[in-house]
Amino acid sequence: MSVTYGIAVYFMMWWILLFAFLPFGLHRTQAEAGEIVPGSDPGAPEKPRFLRVIILTTIVTSILFIGFYFLKTSGYSLDDLPF
Repeated sequence: MSVTYGIAVYFMMWWILLFAFLPFGLHRTQAEAGEIVPGSDPGAPEKPRFLRVIILTTIVTSILFIGFYFLKTSGYSLDDLPF
């Protein structure tokens, strides 16, 4: 596996998982909290906590990518699975 291929796969996995983890941890919208920041959507989260989501996404993606890398370099394929 080339470095470029590895970076591309990691980026795609990270981006997909980012959108999977975004809704977790959001408790209230600004409208529910009663304090709408001028110029923002009332449905926007009260406290988005993006740094926590980015760190969680990076950790989970790294673990999954390590598993992908070992499967890719081990030589196993779908033909090796018993049916």
